[in-house]
Amino acid sequence: MSDMTAQPPKAADDWTRAGVLFACAVFVVAAIALALAMHGARDTRPERDWLPILFFFAYGLFTISVGYRGPSNHYYSFDRIAQVASVLVLGPIEAAWINGLASLVYPLHRLRQGVSRRNVLYASLTNSGIMTLSILAAGTLYLRAGGEVPLLLLTGTACLALLVLVFTMQVVNDSAMLGLSLLLGRGRNDAFSPFSYALEIGAAAAAVLVALIYNRLELPAFILMLAVLGVGMLALRQFAVMRYRLVGIVDERTRSLLEKTLELERLATQDNLTGLYNRRYADAWIKQQLELEGRHPQQLTVAMADIDYFKQINDHHSHAVGDAVLRRVAAILQQRCRASDMLARYGGEEFLFCFPATALAEAQALCETLRNAVAAADWSDLGLHRGVTLSFGVAALRPGASLDALLRQADTQLYAAKNAGRNRVVA
Repeated sequence: MSDMTAQPPKAADDWTRAGVLFACAVFVVAAIALALAMHGARDTRPERDWLPILFFFAYGLFTISVGYRGPSNHYYSFDRIAQVASVLVLGPIEAAWINGLASLVYPLHRLRQGVSRRNVLYASLTNSGIMTLSILAAGTLYLRAGGEVPLLLLTGTACLALLVLVFTMQVVNDSAMLGLSLLLGRGRNDAFSPFSYALEIGAAAAAVLVALIYNRLELPAFILMLAVLGVGMLALRQFAVMRYRLVGIVDERTRSLLEKTLELERLATQDNLTGLYNRRYADAWIKQQLELEGRHPQQLTVAMADIDYFKQINDHHSHAVGDAVLRRVAAILQQRCRASDMLARYGGEEFLFCFPATALAEAQALCETLRNAVAAADWSDLGLHRGVTLSFGVAALRPGASLDALLRQADTQLYAAKNAGRNRVVA
């Protein structure tokens, strides 16, 4: 069974208006259905024996408490053992109100754990209402399928009726919890998971054992069986807790390893100072473009750019100012490059541009735009009142040319721009 307060404490505001209405409605409907069932069976019900009632109430609280948190923070408990066993010993009506009362009382201990009263109240109403309705509905179908109360012998009919009982309880519970989860905006919340149904079948088998021993054997044997079963439940819970802690550790280490791997990849391809791609990445990227060019010919143009008089900036204003210039130039260039372009810091104060599917004249015009943007920027805050300029050398890929030849041609044009007076584009 799902327990709303078994999840990590949430703010009271998490209970939406629709969720509050659902909690109140399901509790009221359950109370009315239980009252009608009691009224309809008043002439056939035997005189109430309070000893088994008190036992199953206490046992219900115990099995709810012996739970653990599973995948997606979902809470699993062994309460189905007490619920099914009480149906097989006392009948669906008695089982419904006993377990409904246990589900109503159990969440109250969360008040000492810091859960708000509002959260506890609506969780109690929801759990109690769903439990009462699921036992009433499933117990009624169990009797109609030929199930007996009290259960004394396992026959083919009894086994079929037990399957009807267990699956109906789980379907009603999952359907109600799914509806509430959607109303609270928590998504599907792992409703109707195969693991839950496998767990319920195991709990039902234990419940049948409890009922048969209670109905047929003496008290000492029953107490011994409960002790063994209780130890088994506690051991299973501890095993599950250890398993999911281990899963959490593995997940955390996997995430840490992935983050470190991504960081190493970033360091291998990115320049630390400017945030642009580095030379290693740029060379690999252009080689890939050359391979594509060999299979699918297209125009490819590259450009080399160099900050004019950068050594003087470092010498006269400090290397800190030089680093600031590099970062700002990189930001200006990156903002104005196209999404398809590749921009890298190629070394020192040099930048490399690659313009795929771009003719030489178009690339030259793009470089003029970039040059003007750097020259027009305000550099006075860095003490560079004369500003900062770039020189560009642009080269288009020639058929059959290698990476070295292409870059050498762009570098030649860059030196031509320097020799022509700097702050210009030469193609």
